[in-house]
Amino acid sequence: MNLNDVHRGIQKFRKRKRIGRGPGSGHGKTSGRGHKGHKSRSGYSRKPSFQGGAMPMFRRIPKRGFNNRWAVTVFAVNIGKLNDHFDDGADVTLESMAAKDVAKGSFDEVKVLGDGELTKKLNVHAHRFSKSAEEKILAAGGTVNKLVAKRTPAERVASLKAEK
Repeated sequence: MNLNDVHRGIQKFRKRKRIGRGPGSGHGKTSGRGHKGHKSRSGYSRKPSFQGGAMPMFRRIPKRGFNNRWAVTVFAVNIGKLNDHFDDGADVTLESMAAKDVAKGSFDEVKVLGDGELTKKLNVHAHRFSKSAEEKILAAGGTVNKLVAKRTPAERVASLKAEK
């Protein structure tokens, strides 16, 4: 192999396929559509869910239960995790939890649960608290600050309707 053979036949931009321009184009007669069948016809289109006449996936899969699209997604954080990630006297807000990777992902509300031990005095800001979590925070000398939900259920429904 020679060095000048390396780039032979390589072009910077590929020429577009000229369809329906006769046999000399290299795509003559059927213009790349093949012989017969639904896809060869003019005006052909099909639904994205069409699977060649087979029973579609969405009809084959069993459906169970009820999926509430307006439900509030609540992220749970245990007291033990807050004790590990925050220093004594710290303000535990949604922003500080996200910065320390305690509360990740997308959610509507944060609930603090009472699993684990709390040895530090923390000022915790969250939407919900379990009874045991609230007792442990107050026993350690911290404060419990309940936040108001970002959106009410009516506002969530309105935003979903606006998306459509």
